[in-house]
Amino acid sequence: MSTKKHAVKVMIGGEEYTVRSDLPPEYTREVAAYVDQALKKVLSQGPIVETHKAAILAALDITNELFQTKKGEREVAARLAALADDLAKLLPAGKRKAVISHQSSALTDN
Repeated sequence: MSTKKHAVKVMIGGEEYTVRSDLPPEYTREVAAYVDQALKKVLSQGPIVETHKAAILAALDITNELFQTKKGEREVAARLAALADDLAKLLPAGKRKAVISHQSSALTDN
C-alpha cells in the first residue's frame, strides 16, 4: 500500500518551492509559513549578505525551539510521575501496588 504524495507549492524567503509530501497540503503550507517567518525574523535583525546564512540561523532558531519544547515535555512528565507517586502513597497498600505496577509499565511503553 503506497501513500499518496502531494505536490504543494510554498513560498519561503520570496522563492517558490514545490514540496512533495504524504502529509496533508494544509500542514505542509503551515510548516513552510513557519520557516518563512523564522527566516524573516533573522533577516529583520540586521544585514546578512547571504541568504543561505540567514536560512542556517533560522534553522538554528527553530531547532532551539524544538529542543526547549522537548525539555519542557520531559520536565512536565517528571512532575506528573512525581505527583502520581505522591497520590499512590495516599491509597491503601493493596491498591498502591496495582497503581505502581501500572505506572512502571506505562513508563516502559514510552
